[in-house]
Amino acid sequence: MSFPRTRFHLRPLRSPWAVLLPIMLLAACTHVPPRNPLAEWVPSPNQDERRPVLVVIHFTDQDSVGQSLDTLRSRNSGGPVSAHYLIGRDGERFQLVSDQRRAWHGGAGRWGTITDINSASIGVELDNDGHSPFPEAQIDSLLVLLEDLSDRLRIPRSQVVGHSDVAPSRKVDPGPLFPWKRLADAGFGVWPAEDSPPPPPGFDPWLALQAVGYSLADPAATVRAFRHRFRASEGSALDAEDLRILYALTRPPVLPATTVPPAEEVD
Repeated sequence: MSFPRTRFHLRPLRSPWAVLLPIMLLAACTHVPPRNPLAEWVPSPNQDERRPVLVVIHFTDQDSVGQSLDTLRSRNSGGPVSAHYLIGRDGERFQLVSDQRRAWHGGAGRWGTITDINSASIGVELDNDGHSPFPEAQIDSLLVLLEDLSDRLRIPRSQVVGHSDVAPSRKVDPGPLFPWKRLADAGFGVWPAEDSPPPPPGFDPWLALQAVGYSLADPAATVRAFRHRFRASEGSALDAEDLRILYALTRPPVLPATTVPPAEEVD
């Protein structure tokens, strides 16, 4: 079938969009960072991207990946929330926010000197209802992601924490069932040496908790978060085993003994 010939008359575009549209498209393609039109752009090479220094692990406390994807991408009754990554029980990974952007996952909290958790961290949600073990495939996938984040973004491997670590008064995730020891065996987070000795007289466990990174604004909640992570148990009062763990986490490293060669005899 042939189409009838139609005569087209080209007329010059009179709209300002005729000029602005190609410029806007070109700017979008080149990914130029925003510039303030009130100042002359004189770029300096002495800069880099804002980088996160912490990974915060959560559980979703929901019933499925689909439900969590909807929650993390919509407005909720408690306000909009998001995370950089979501990992399903089968190990499938989803990214919802760019690594260079600020996701809304941490809320009010503190870890060491970091007081704006969202600005300094990558948030990783795990599809878990808060009461079930974490499947092997999910943890395997998490370890792959942590390896990538630490290598690519230069996040220290020790700086992997739970939501309850940074916000012990408000949160319990990822909970006592999360396998922190397995992460530590893979080189992520911190873990005490099992053969570490008890602390010496005068050891202050509260200063040790602060040295690890915990806030003491709510001591009982902090101890609960510490117990979840390092003992997979409940409790809001420190005991002798807690003190041993804290001493192991904060004691100075033991340097290997050196052998001093004997002085040469002088005739």
